[in-house]
Amino acid sequence: MAQAMQSHQVGGPESLTLDDVEVAPPTAGHVQIAVKAAGVNFPDTLIIRDRYQFKPPRPFAPGGEVAGEVLSVGDGVTDIAPGDRVLALCGHGGFATCINVPYPAIVKIPDAMPFEEAAGFVMTYGTSYYALKDRAALEAGESLFILGAAGGVGTAAIELAKAMGARVIAGVSSEEKAGVATDLGADDTLIYPRGALDRGAQKTLSGAIKQAAGGEGVNVIYDAVGGDYAEPALRAMAWEGRYLVVGFPAGIPSLPLNLTLLKSCQIMGVFWGAATMRDPAGHQQNMKDLFALYADKKIKPVITRTLPLAQAGEALRLLEAREATGKIVLQVA
Repeated sequence: MAQAMQSHQVGGPESLTLDDVEVAPPTAGHVQIAVKAAGVNFPDTLIIRDRYQFKPPRPFAPGGEVAGEVLSVGDGVTDIAPGDRVLALCGHGGFATCINVPYPAIVKIPDAMPFEEAAGFVMTYGTSYYALKDRAALEAGESLFILGAAGGVGTAAIELAKAMGARVIAGVSSEEKAGVATDLGADDTLIYPRGALDRGAQKTLSGAIKQAAGGEGVNVIYDAVGGDYAEPALRAMAWEGRYLVVGFPAGIPSLPLNLTLLKSCQIMGVFWGAATMRDPAGHQQNMKDLFALYADKKIKPVITRTLPLAQAGEALRLLEAREATGKIVLQVA
């Protein structure tokens, strides 16, 4: 018998309940994992409200990434064995003590990597590396402005961009978050106001971004916030810049496309989860690159909160309220 924090009806973080669940033996091509830690991500707040791209049948547990030890393997799995330390992308179901995961979603982790760091590794760094390397083709010497730079994907983007030789301007909503970004290596920080922005506030923000980039605008914008912040960031784009659409915790923006013509710039979607399925070989290579960066101590997950499984609702509330910095991880007994 296992336990899981499950969604029985459409609702917010408070709707999750801790239930006893049966977990069947793994079928062919699957691996059963004893979950030791589970990463908490913004899509988890959406999937329980039926606002995500995928709507699993209820009841289900949210949680798209886990780390733990292999308990057993199904037929056809040959290079994973009980006792192996692994992380896995599971889409949902990760807020549980035990889960069956398809073999291709599993990656062995280094012996020296704690489970908490492994659970906070693959989604944030995978998303940001795919965005910066595969979508934007960020080059050394280019400037990067990150909206939501103190969040999970934002902190990963800071570290990766610095490892790639870029100049990083971290956009955050408080002095505390600015300190987090600076400690991670951001070259400059920009504190923007929270809440709705009128036209005057948007113009001020756009000017501040452009000034921080040296007056010519930003080569790459990493937008993990959306809402009223998106248009000012786009207006601060340099000639032939690349605008990365990563997430929308502040709302889905409407952008004036005439700006893309005036700046000859590109707006690029970043759907990393789909990319891992469409190009598994590319995903595996990216994971090798990321583990090499981790071994070289150039990246390290910023785990700012660890909560027990039973407090998964509180973890999701912190994300929804944009009160979290770095990564929140559930410790699972």
